[in-house]
Amino acid sequence: MDLAWIALRLVLACVFGAIIGVEREIRRRPAGLRTYMLVCVGSALVMITNEMLAHAYPGVDPSRMGAQVISGIGFLGAGTIIVTGKNRVQGLTTAAGLWATACVGLAVGAGYIVVAAIGCIITFLVVVIIYRVDDKITATSRIMDFYIEFENMASMRSFIRKVKGYQMKLTNMEVIRN
Repeated sequence: MDLAWIALRLVLACVFGAIIGVEREIRRRPAGLRTYMLVCVGSALVMITNEMLAHAYPGVDPSRMGAQVISGIGFLGAGTIIVTGKNRVQGLTTAAGLWATACVGLAVGAGYIVVAAIGCIITFLVVVIIYRVDDKITATSRIMDFYIEFENMASMRSFIRKVKGYQMKLTNMEVIRN
């Protein structure tokens, strides 16, 4: 295999990972610029290595190591997902972004640069533009989630009466006593 072609693929994987990761870094998410770059480069490296093994040892499945990246990235992504004390799930977009970035890296490593570039652009646009659309949808929603702490049960009952007095509905409530 041509060393320049291998180097180009790894550099492009690094660039594509950076493009996707920069937005996560700006928003100070658990996985940022370096994490996305490493995921993309590592995925590309796996595909290049698998391609080299397939040439050296005929009969080797050239997709086998890539498949392990797909399942292995789930472990890394799961580590970014947390449930907060307020019963909110955080980190799903980060986990999905890491998975998509690994897929971009696999495409680069396999030599499908145009496919990887399109995947990188789409992933970046989803993370940046759809984030804004999601904010607008949430801002206009009539459904809201609240986390409220009360000093005692009487305060909570008073709050519920006031909410109902404004013709609002409480659809889901969880009471946790200290």
